[in-house]
Amino acid sequence: MIDPTKLIKNVNFTAFDMSGHDRHRSLWEHYYKECHGIIFIIDSSDKLRLVVVKEELDMLLQHPDIAGRKLPILFLANKMDLPDSLTTVKLVSGLGLEKIQNKPWHIRATNAVTGEGLQPAIEWLTDQIRDIYINKRQ
Repeated sequence: MIDPTKLIKNVNFTAFDMSGHDRHRSLWEHYYKECHGIIFIIDSSDKLRLVVVKEELDMLLQHPDIAGRKLPILFLANKMDLPDSLTTVKLVSGLGLEKIQNKPWHIRATNAVTGEGLQPAIEWLTDQIRDIYINKRQ
């Protein structure tokens, strides 16, 4: 779990837990302009909501503050320990992630309860942010 502000590999993270509940989604766009990376958490055990997740992802990717930027996106396929969870391959296909061309993205199977998969996922995002924003300035 990421603390609200944490230093990882010499990159300072400020993370906001943005609820996926439909009444809170309109708040997301208030953070787009200033963000340097996105962590998009997917409940891999909830197959019925995959269509809604794809719609929300498409709206995020088309937003003017996101569309033209090379923002790294980390997809966390959470609850992979539950029976009948969708695999990362099925999530990539179902969400159309292979169509994302102008942004680095990565999907990782995770279990938020045990922390399994989180560390390497966050390290990937940290490396991407460093390469895009920090190394670019030097």
